[in-house]
Amino acid sequence: MTASPARHTVLVVEDDPSIRTLLTSALHAAGYAVASAGSGQEAFAETGRSSPDLIVLDVMLPDTDGFRVTRELRARGIYTPVLLLTARTEVEDRIIGLSSGADDYVTKPFHVQEILLRVRAILRRSAGPRTGPPAVRPPLRYADLTLDEEAHEVCRAGQRVPLSPTEFRLLACLIAQPEKVLEKQQILQRVWHYDFAGDTRIVDTYIKNLRRKIDRTEPPLIHTVRGVGYCLRLPRDGTA
Repeated sequence: MTASPARHTVLVVEDDPSIRTLLTSALHAAGYAVASAGSGQEAFAETGRSSPDLIVLDVMLPDTDGFRVTRELRARGIYTPVLLLTARTEVEDRIIGLSSGADDYVTKPFHVQEILLRVRAILRRSAGPRTGPPAVRPPLRYADLTLDEEAHEVCRAGQRVPLSPTEFRLLACLIAQPEKVLEKQQILQRVWHYDFAGDTRIVDTYIKNLRRKIDRTEPPLIHTVRGVGYCLRLPRDGTA
């Protein structure tokens, strides 16, 4: 189901007044409630005041950068989805941004319609299905890994593993079909719910993040099938 804009608040964090006004006006016109900030400190304060459902966050801010803001939000236990905006186009910058805990990344100059599409996609996947009463689903298990969708909790070898919402959805995608190789584009569609072709490098970055958390315990469960995609399985013949 498409997210209903009227039920969501978007926080725009951008120090350029013209871009901030452009984004604020476009989001208002699309039906969202909008708050705004011009610096990292203002972003933290406004997040506490307005409890946004999504943050559109510029990377270059006068007092800090969007990567640090995102990391600090996650460190404080705030997992509000973040859409980064930046003039940086290098792949390394994109990886840094996604590794900091952001949900998506758009480079400047951008088309406003693309921002609206990304915002809608992020909110839709964050909200999840809203049709009818929620069905009680038993935890998903594979080897010593357990994912409980009702409690939004993951455990490996009996130890809880904290995951961001996007990491959780990615692991849920893998554990729902263990030992099946999922193509990157399949994962992109199931986890990110894009209505348009997306960059599969976001999948690679999040798999790397997920491995650091899930595969700290032996044996490794998340495996790469080169040229195809990823799967959740036990190592075969003692190898990954």
